[in-house]
Amino acid sequence: MKQLFILFILVFLLLGPTTAHCYWIWTPKTGKWTNPKTAPKSTPQDQFVFAKSFYDEKKYEDAKREFIKVVKHYPKSAEAAESQYYIGLIQESEGNFYEAYLAYQKVIDKYPFSERIQEIIEREYNIGEKFMAGEKRKVMGIDLPVENPAIEIFTRIVENSTYGPLAAKAQYKLGLVLKGLLRYYEAEDAFNKVIINYPDSEWVGAAKFQIASCRASLSRNSDYDQGATKEAKEQFEAFVREHPDAVLSREAEKNIEALNAKEAEGAYNIAVFYEKQRAYDAAKIYYSDIINNYPNSPFAPKALERLRIMERKK
Repeated sequence: MKQLFILFILVFLLLGPTTAHCYWIWTPKTGKWTNPKTAPKSTPQDQFVFAKSFYDEKKYEDAKREFIKVVKHYPKSAEAAESQYYIGLIQESEGNFYEAYLAYQKVIDKYPFSERIQEIIEREYNIGEKFMAGEKRKVMGIDLPVENPAIEIFTRIVENSTYGPLAAKAQYKLGLVLKGLLRYYEAEDAFNKVIINYPDSEWVGAAKFQIASCRASLSRNSDYDQGATKEAKEQFEAFVREHPDAVLSREAEKNIEALNAKEAEGAYNIAVFYEKQRAYDAAKIYYSDIINNYPNSPFAPKALERLRIMERKK
């Protein structure tokens, strides 16, 4: 039975429709039947030129298919690195920004000696900024409820080129993304790395401001976390001393005022607690502290009023 089946196949190939010969041929070199329509060209150079011709005509799907053949069949060639780069360009041109980033990253991972590396890092950075600005990761045009891809992208940029021209900027932007997601401890760590790893960078001053801002945000999470409030205020004060003329210094001063109000509020709440417990001497200490140290806060007149009421009770 098996011999009859083999004989049938041979007869079909020899006498069957001519279309069979058009799509499949025997290749002695590989010992396989191949389809000329899907097979790569005989050299990586020829295959790349063929793929590039589609790209130049803006036939991106055809170009992507042919570039993939270069990468698949000639992975160690210089054309493979260039083809992987063009796959990224195609994805980016089609608005598939995360897929473009992944394609570019493959060039860095698999072909680190490519002349395109710095250009690719710049393209990755620009994609990271798109996601930072609100671009969503999509599949089939549908937004995915996933972590902001900018976190991954900025992190990889720093890893790809730790001391490259975009490293400090990417590290700072990573901190901003994390801060925007209310991940203050991680954001502070990212900003600290700007200061430690890139001490001469133009982003150091802004990173110090952002650290103080993270501390201030943490202090707002707890009504009684006066330690965090004090720490944040000290960070802002240090920033103003170091950068008195910086644009951010004006914002820092506003934050200092807000933190002073926060400290005054905490002291006022403690004073009220002692007053309710009839520990009037302790209450007076806190009310007086508010009047003396936070005279511009909204709690100063309240503290003064409470002191007058307590005096009338004597």
